[in-house]
Amino acid sequence: MGLNFSGELRSIHLQALEAETLDLLVIGGGITGAGIALDAQARGMSTGLIEMQDFAAGTSSRSTKLIHGGLRYLKQLEFKLVAEVGKERAIVYENAPHVTTPEWMLLPIIEGGTYGKLATSFGLIIYDFLAGVHKHERRRMLSLDATIKREPLLRKDKLKGGGYYVEYRTDDARLTIEVMKEAVQRGAKVVNYAKADELIYEKGRLVGVRVIDQLTGQAASIYAKKIVNAAGPWVDTIREIDGSKQGKRLHLTKGVHLVIDQTKFPLKQATYFDTPDGRMVFAIPREGKTYIGTTDTNYTGELVHPRMTLEDRDYILRAANFMFPSLNLVAKDVESSWSGLRPLIHEDGKSPSELSRKDEIFIAPSGLITIAGGKLTGYRKMAERIVNLVATQLEKEDNRPSFPACTTASIVLSGGKMGGSKGFAAFVKSKIDDAKSLGLSEQSAKVLVHRYGSNVDRVLELYTMHKTEASEHNIPAEWFAALLYGIEAEMVATPHDFFIRRTGSLYFNIEALQLYKQPVTAYMAERFNWTDLETNSHVNTLELHIRDAVEPLVTTTD
Repeated sequence: MGLNFSGELRSIHLQALEAETLDLLVIGGGITGAGIALDAQARGMSTGLIEMQDFAAGTSSRSTKLIHGGLRYLKQLEFKLVAEVGKERAIVYENAPHVTTPEWMLLPIIEGGTYGKLATSFGLIIYDFLAGVHKHERRRMLSLDATIKREPLLRKDKLKGGGYYVEYRTDDARLTIEVMKEAVQRGAKVVNYAKADELIYEKGRLVGVRVIDQLTGQAASIYAKKIVNAAGPWVDTIREIDGSKQGKRLHLTKGVHLVIDQTKFPLKQATYFDTPDGRMVFAIPREGKTYIGTTDTNYTGELVHPRMTLEDRDYILRAANFMFPSLNLVAKDVESSWSGLRPLIHEDGKSPSELSRKDEIFIAPSGLITIAGGKLTGYRKMAERIVNLVATQLEKEDNRPSFPACTTASIVLSGGKMGGSKGFAAFVKSKIDDAKSLGLSEQSAKVLVHRYGSNVDRVLELYTMHKTEASEHNIPAEWFAALLYGIEAEMVATPHDFFIRRTGSLYFNIEALQLYKQPVTAYMAERFNWTDLETNSHVNTLELHIRDAVEPLVTTTD
């Protein structure tokens, strides 16, 4: 049984990491690191994980928010990748139905577009076959009329028909958190805002990491038999500290998504479409908004705060107006945005869109193991490959008995305990009824049940117990319950952890963020005993994130 995963116990987690020599220490708390921690801990390795920002704060909260099979990788003839990630979608869905939803996707066939009718039909048949798609989710080809009926906003002049197939929508940050919570529940020691400052060596072998707590300045030295670098866009930074950045290197590309209210962009049907310059873009309805992206441009800027530029914003608006010409979207229609970095493996002569999404493992002379590249969808298999490698090394070097094989395909994640996808609809209905009986509106109940899954009972307990306290702090009771649960069970340590990665409010409910940012920060300042200086620092950081989401960076180059 793991430590309570509380934001107030971060220092205790750090001390616990320092108190023993671990089998495995993971640097990086995105989806890949979380997956490795869960797999390793489930196999009986003593496992720790450090993340220099908040969990999922880098790439893992800035994706297209799809567990998708990567139809476009067929075009690059990456059959193995398509097969692997396609099958993974179903596994993630079964293990966490509350954060993964099947979403029918429309692929409009446009005269002169990337995919003709025959190529689309053939491509989707191969996709279904490789990805092992369930019979009821196999692709259908739609006539022109049926395509327009599915999405009336589509341009009619060059439209020939459409392909219709299933992808899976997810909340990437919450998926990461649920994987992390499951690892902690099983005994992994995990802490956010803990930066790898120096690497510790004995006779040339990497044996530990000196860590600085980014919120308190506390230092700790953590020792482990194996250290895995799963730092996403920062993996080369860690390799540089290790002196082992040779041969292949990262190639960062930036992806931007815009969020527009459904009153301005009333999209009925998730759509994957061509842009005039031959790229492919997703437009997806979610929570009363439509989000659209992504760009794919080379990136050499600052890693912590990649931003939407004026060019990024205008490119996506042009793409939207090209495919949905009746919208006439303009800059002021954009409510929010996010920008994320893809840590791909560099290949000479390839454009950003052509670079492979495959992951690769590098083993340094010091023993540092690095995993780079890969996709959100493939996180579990990436983790399995790393943990298999670590297991082999530990068995050999420590003369230990064999570790068991990977079991994460059948590990239900935190919040996912509702009888798999088959039990999900009945679970949702029953929990929404429970929440409404406590006085919550249908809409608020729905949000909480879908966000927390089987952990919603604890959130509803907090809602009932703390109604009076919530009103004293001028925070609606359901928001207050979510905040308390975030602090108590999801290591929320700052207001932006809560508003960005635990609730997604910065992207999909920016009005609520603006309303509640002050009382939420005031409550946290009181609870965590922040000084005025600390409080102001957290206020400024949240405002910086709001600015990044709302205001484009005016620049001529990235």
